[in-house]
Amino acid sequence: MKFDTDYIEKLAKIIADNSLTEISLEDGEQAITIRKDLPEVIQAVAPAVQAPVAVQAQAPAPVTQQEQKPAAKKGTPITSPMVGTFYKSPSPDAAPFVEVGQTIKQGDVVCIVEAMKLMNEIESEVSGKITEICVDDGQPVEFGQVLMYVE
Repeated sequence: MKFDTDYIEKLAKIIADNSLTEISLEDGEQAITIRKDLPEVIQAVAPAVQAPVAVQAQAPAPVTQQEQKPAAKKGTPITSPMVGTFYKSPSPDAAPFVEVGQTIKQGDVVCIVEAMKLMNEIESEVSGKITEICVDDGQPVEFGQVLMYVE
């Protein structure tokens, strides 16, 4: 199977029409991954001897509030160790793990990042007070993205 432009566009339409965030396909030495939550770039990866092919989608991704905030923040960042979905509480009707202004200790669970149907508890590597929570509940997060700051 060859991943031509028409095929890639059809996959992108499937993502848009079905509220999906990612499709990954492999065929022999060829592989393709299309992600909606990235800057709307469709990436096609061919065998290792060839360079990756990138196709620009029709509409650029809107600039999120998080990208507009200044990079310098007060405190130590707690970052996401994986790509997934951020949850501030263990269940929809439960209280959040942490709130802004709350004091935490090293090893305290501060949130959950769901990845591939697995709920991964994220523990704080520092002690201190939560100064800012940078992600909304249920929002997709990337590897290394700042989830919150601890002072």
